[in-house]
Amino acid sequence: MSVPSVRLRSLKALPALYTRPGYTTRPCYVSKWLQSRGLQVSTAPPPNAVPLRKHLKDEAKRKKADAKAGTGLRRDNAVTARLQKWELTVGIEVHAELNSACKLFSSATAASGDSTAVPNSNVAAFDAALPGAQPQFQVATLLPALRAAVALGCDIQRKSGWDRKHYFHWDQPNGYQITQYYQPFAKDGAIRLSAEDGVPEEDLLGGRSLLIGIKQIQMEQDTAKTTHHPPSSYHIDYNRSGHPLIEIITLPHIHSPQTAAAVVRKLQSVLKAVDACTTGMELGGLRADVNVSVRQRGTIGSSSYSGVAGLGQRTEIKNLSSFKAVEDAIVAERDRQISVLEAGGIIAGETRGWSLGSTETTRLRGKEGEVDYRYMPDADLPPLIIGNDLIDHLRDRLPELPDTTVERVQREYGVTEKDARTIVALDDGDRLEYMEATVELLQPRLLDVDDLKLGKLAGNWVLHELGGFLTANNLCWSDLKIYPIDLADIIAYLTRGEITSRTAKQLLEYSNDDSTSRRVGDLIYDLGLLLRPLSDDEYTELARTIMDENPGMVAAVKEKGQKGKIMWFVGQMVRRGEEGTIEPGKAKEVVERMLAE
Repeated sequence: MSVPSVRLRSLKALPALYTRPGYTTRPCYVSKWLQSRGLQVSTAPPPNAVPLRKHLKDEAKRKKADAKAGTGLRRDNAVTARLQKWELTVGIEVHAELNSACKLFSSATAASGDSTAVPNSNVAAFDAALPGAQPQFQVATLLPALRAAVALGCDIQRKSGWDRKHYFHWDQPNGYQITQYYQPFAKDGAIRLSAEDGVPEEDLLGGRSLLIGIKQIQMEQDTAKTTHHPPSSYHIDYNRSGHPLIEIITLPHIHSPQTAAAVVRKLQSVLKAVDACTTGMELGGLRADVNVSVRQRGTIGSSSYSGVAGLGQRTEIKNLSSFKAVEDAIVAERDRQISVLEAGGIIAGETRGWSLGSTETTRLRGKEGEVDYRYMPDADLPPLIIGNDLIDHLRDRLPELPDTTVERVQREYGVTEKDARTIVALDDGDRLEYMEATVELLQPRLLDVDDLKLGKLAGNWVLHELGGFLTANNLCWSDLKIYPIDLADIIAYLTRGEITSRTAKQLLEYSNDDSTSRRVGDLIYDLGLLLRPLSDDEYTELARTIMDENPGMVAAVKEKGQKGKIMWFVGQMVRRGEEGTIEPGKAKEVVERMLAE
């Protein structure tokens, strides 16, 4: 008996609403039974994960300390000399949770990222592998997957199919995972990176950018979540079981750890931009597996992968949950393989693990192949047929991609490429929206200022001044209570010369205070913050007083040529002057004139 195909020929076929069925299961507990058989389960990531930015700062501090101690240069030279003999090759498999209201094969709520959900409360019969339960493909889950594939330039396959990947594990109740190993819905994509994305210059080979091929993108089920409750209990939560994933498989075109991390970062930014994934790596929405191999330069290895021949034997490192983990795990595995080969050993094809802070990868198991998984077509699911009208509709309405946004921000707002990339990347796009709203509000306030200058003003304040304010007060972006209209008022008063830059920064404090409901203009007048400029004689008198008190500083400028000391005098004038009376620019002019006499 033939099974009818699922066809997505028009948008009318897409269900408008998915609701969770009134079905719950009892929590499942796995404890001493697992321990007695020597089975291990990875623990859940800590709820307060260390942000990537802190990892990067810590690494920069370490390198700086090494350089100061004179050890960093020697170590770098030794590493460089060793790596000149060996070539690293990396392929990446990124698993991303799709932004979907329901699971892949059931109408249960897809709430795997919801930490407030009661364990085992979003579970349908098929998710728990209850007898007789059948998978029902939820067509709405295809939409975010298609958006991702279109954004990554893939060829969407008109017909794709479903395969069963057999393996036994307590987090996979059916005894198999449904995936698209042989007939994925998307193939032959690519992602372009540049030095600004974090690619080392040597990987660019003198070019402006680097193209990393994408072999395929396939849809598949996620597994249940296993958490360790010390000392000997393990709990299984089936809320995540059946959550729709896409697996993005790159070609082995990557030859450095930095480029590998850049690939994952870029993939995450693209998926977020087109609303394909729920959260990023920092919240568990993305996980990466990396395939690592090395070979001596000038030699041809015996392994091949996806049409790329002559590679060394690869190992796979599973479940990397941060960009830093991707980079560090590759470095550790590269160095391990080089050491094994230099000692005359051979690299075993195996799956390895990595823990943050480790210096070595650890063996988990031998590397499985197609035979081990006993792939077979899923008999309960028809092939998936995707109509061209749906693809065209999504392509025409695809949100702006990150690189395009960066170019637009540079062009429309006159900011540098570095600042544009930072603004676009920060706070899931909220920082950019805030800046654009501020510019729009500034236009009627500063009619005599061109749009590019307004963009630069707003960009500087949103990125640097507000960023510094949040850092100084240990706040995050969501804590900000300064609205774009408040910032626009502050910038407008400052640009018109009605307040000083010091007053403008003080207004950030006032505007972010819960107890203050007054507008910026009212605050300026009520607190007497309007600029009351001094006369030239008053500026000169104040500067002369400070110079007379500090003859050493005067000599440093006049006799030693230390021009940087001029700003010290400006700072002293701002501090000593009555609030709202000293303009730093005017003070600098006066100090420079007097010291030149």
